[in-house]
Amino acid sequence: MGRNAIETVMGAAVLLVAAVFVYFAINTAQIKAVTGYEIDARFFKVGGLGKGSDVRISGIKVGTVVSSSLDPVTYDAVVTMTIRPDIKLASDTVATIASSGMLGDKYVMLVPGQSDTFLAAGDLITDTKDFKSLEDQVGEIIFLATGGDGDSQ
Repeated sequence: MGRNAIETVMGAAVLLVAAVFVYFAINTAQIKAVTGYEIDARFFKVGGLGKGSDVRISGIKVGTVVSSSLDPVTYDAVVTMTIRPDIKLASDTVATIASSGMLGDKYVMLVPGQSDTFLAAGDLITDTKDFKSLEDQVGEIIFLATGGDGDSQ
């Protein structure tokens, strides 16, 4: 009888520790979507950026990608994101699609501008930089290393 009580107490302790771990993991991972005002940005290519991806300024999460769609006229990728209401972005803010490492997730990196006017809900970030894949970067390095003249002699 005593052995069953000890096993029950130990099982309860393990479950309690696991629940505390999950609680801290969820609160520190910033998994929740950010609610706030929506803005759009147009990119030539998004490189795997998806719904729920982070929007960051200086590495700090300030928003979430809500959706991405294709403009039927220009064939640009239109990324819609929500930004925290306490973050006011200058109208000359630059949006770049970046990666968290070689195999990391993609996110939108915002570099705030210096303008006195701010983006409002529904506005468009006009200054964007497209995602550069590893293949694109290696191609640029090879192009620069070979002199960039295009000759194959």
